Amino acid sequence: MSEQLVALFQNIGLAEQKAKETAKNKNLAPTLEKAIHSAGYDTNPAEKSTGALVYALASTITPTALPHLDYLAKAIRDSRLTTSDQVSAAIKFVQDKKEIDEAKFNEECGVGVVVTKEEVNAAVDAYTETVKDKLVKDRYKFFGLFFAGAKNLPSLKWANGGDIKEAVDAKMLAVLGPKDERDVVVKKKKEPKVVEAKEETKVADMFFEGELSKLHVPGGNPQVKPELMVEHLKATGGKYVTRFPPEPNGFLHIGHAKAININFGLAKAHNGICNLRFDDTNPEAEEERYFTSIIEIVKWLGFTPSEITYSSTHFQHLYELAIELIKKDKAYICHCTGEQIQMHRGGPERGPRTACEHRGRPISESLELFEKMKNGGFEEGQAILRMKMDLENGNPQFWDLVAYRVLKTAHHRTGSEWIIYPTYDYTHCLVDSFENITHSLCTVEFMQSRASYYWLCDALEVYKPVQWEYGRLNVANTILSKRKIAELVNKKHVFDWDDPRLYTLPAIRRRGVPPQAINKFVHTLGVTKSDTVIEVSKLDSFIREYLDETAPRLMGVFNPIKVTLENLPEGHLEMLNVQNKPRDPSMGEHSIPFTRQVWIDGSDFREQDDEDFFRLAPGKTVGLLNVSCPITCTKVIKDESGKVVELIARYENAPGFKKPKTYIQWVAESPKHNSPVRLDEVRLFDRLFHHANPQDKKEVPGGYLSDVNVDSLSIEKGALVEIGLWDIMDRWAKSSETKTDYEAMRFQLTRIGYFCVDKEADLGDFKKPNASIKDTVKNIVLNRTVSLQVNSSLKNRA
Repeated sequence: MSEQLVALFQNIGLAEQKAKETAKNKNLAPTLEKAIHSAGYDTNPAEKSTGALVYALASTITPTALPHLDYLAKAIRDSRLTTSDQVSAAIKFVQDKKEIDEAKFNEECGVGVVVTKEEVNAAVDAYTETVKDKLVKDRYKFFGLFFAGAKNLPSLKWANGGDIKEAVDAKMLAVLGPKDERDVVVKKKKEPKVVEAKEETKVADMFFEGELSKLHVPGGNPQVKPELMVEHLKATGGKYVTRFPPEPNGFLHIGHAKAININFGLAKAHNGICNLRFDDTNPEAEEERYFTSIIEIVKWLGFTPSEITYSSTHFQHLYELAIELIKKDKAYICHCTGEQIQMHRGGPERGPRTACEHRGRPISESLELFEKMKNGGFEEGQAILRMKMDLENGNPQFWDLVAYRVLKTAHHRTGSEWIIYPTYDYTHCLVDSFENITHSLCTVEFMQSRASYYWLCDALEVYKPVQWEYGRLNVANTILSKRKIAELVNKKHVFDWDDPRLYTLPAIRRRGVPPQAINKFVHTLGVTKSDTVIEVSKLDSFIREYLDETAPRLMGVFNPIKVTLENLPEGHLEMLNVQNKPRDPSMGEHSIPFTRQVWIDGSDFREQDDEDFFRLAPGKTVGLLNVSCPITCTKVIKDESGKVVELIARYENAPGFKKPKTYIQWVAESPKHNSPVRLDEVRLFDRLFHHANPQDKKEVPGGYLSDVNVDSLSIEKGALVEIGLWDIMDRWAKSSETKTDYEAMRFQLTRIGYFCVDKEADLGDFKKPNASIKDTVKNIVLNRTVSLQVNSSLKNRA
């Protein structure tokens, strides 16, 4: 990355950090540099809005439109293209054209077309009449579809998007009036698991604004043969068809949550369908547990696939097309080793590329050898089928990619039927074609693959979906690499792939993170072409926000200290009704005992008081949460080692006692109420790595394993919780479909944090009729989901 390139990118209005990120992007940087030079902004900086169009051009231009980059950049400079929609139309128009008819270009791209606000208002008024019934019925929930429909009106094709939104907002206000109670999303009084299973993921504006709003409508992508599109539209009915296509060779991670939301969300936003498709073409790495986990995670996030499909279903068809590719002289059998292929591609020095000796072999010979591969005539590595592409092309994805290889490994679905397996580069686009996918969405590292994706579909003359790339989602202070997570597991740095310190989705789920919080987090980030690295604290804030609204409150104490209230009689008992969430009666309430003996948190007492400590100390008074009167410490009892084991306190129930400044949580000792609930283990998790990027060799020269935070897990033993925990557990037992999703038992321990039950807890035989978990439980293990957000200056005042 050169300073000159960063400065050049700043000339079109990119912020310094964005310019640096773009300069590192090997796919985008050369195209953007050329566009800037073509537009003349290398010497004269562009207006920010114009610079944004240049950036949009460079980041979205297709390979077949790339020869006209200079023309399009100058059209932006000359103010012929003034909106992102015009740039998108211009890219589409010049695709596959040798020469540009300027008059047709102007017509197709809306050059010189001005749509006034008055015309926008008139068009929106007319459109409103066609959807008025739906608008009145759904009210403000209809905004997304209303806005998208207005934006797609032919008369508003070149209108300013802001003007359209303004007109839509004004029309909705005129028809519906201000928002009222009908437009408030009412919380359904369902148990947590029921909500998770039934609640539908809301459609967010990201599907109608920004990058995703620029995607083509079904039928808008040209084909090598027009009849292919006719057949496609007949099969789909013009619907959006997407797919989430994981490889079943590992567990999904936080980045996949973005992919799931985008693929399922785009289809839902346009009343289309989304498949869950397993790209299962590598039997050496695939395991049944990965298939099961992926299906569970997609459901857990709130999405239901239209269909669960497998690439392996198409092995025979893929094989037949490979034969057809050979017959077209677009594939050949090669015997080169991996090292030899690398050298033919220019080697480490990136020298000239050369064809291997097998590239020119006769078609009949390749057909014969391919059959021999299929029938076991070659060992692994002795023969491969390569696609005959374009070695002179600067894109490595054209350097004769491998289509088939020999793998003498049984497949989880097809058994030993096949010993040759298609590669991802060969399979992915073809199965997209078979499934009539309209929008093949993937992350930006596949941008170069778009050209080879299209090449193969066109070479075989099959329907060609559109590939579109978006930026990856990464989280700081962690790693997502399957190989490196496996090493962490094998070297016992973490329990397993679902260790709550990791950011695999099973790990996040086990930590008690609600799926709704993840979905909202992803939707709030939106969709861009740039990779995103998010601080853990930002994700935690979404988790905390959701749990604050939904998690019931309990009192619990760590390192408990017994407190005896000397002026209350033996056997004193008050049953207190406590709201599950303060100031929110809708969440219900539960009862807890208050007795002569209670337990407090060890951190809430100091034998040596100081002016910055506002909790209990000898001679000092504090309030007990939910109790009418405060207590004053009158005596400290220690064991032989000097450890504080009990406090004697006075219950200040005399008339006129001053209200205390500070209240602390407590748990009563009451055996007949099974109080307190004794926890076997509470696990408190911290960041797994010290550095934001543990794979940065400059910051972490010893490698990522040397950066592991050995204090990332601390375990509290002997913690106590109030009996309201039994209510939470019993409600879960009644509502849970699987009876295994322990993490759905979520709650806040007041003044401590948000917690859930870990899967290693032993709840006993609670499934039998009329059983209560308090009678069957054998041990309880909790995980801290996220801490409370407390101002550091107030910690001692809490």
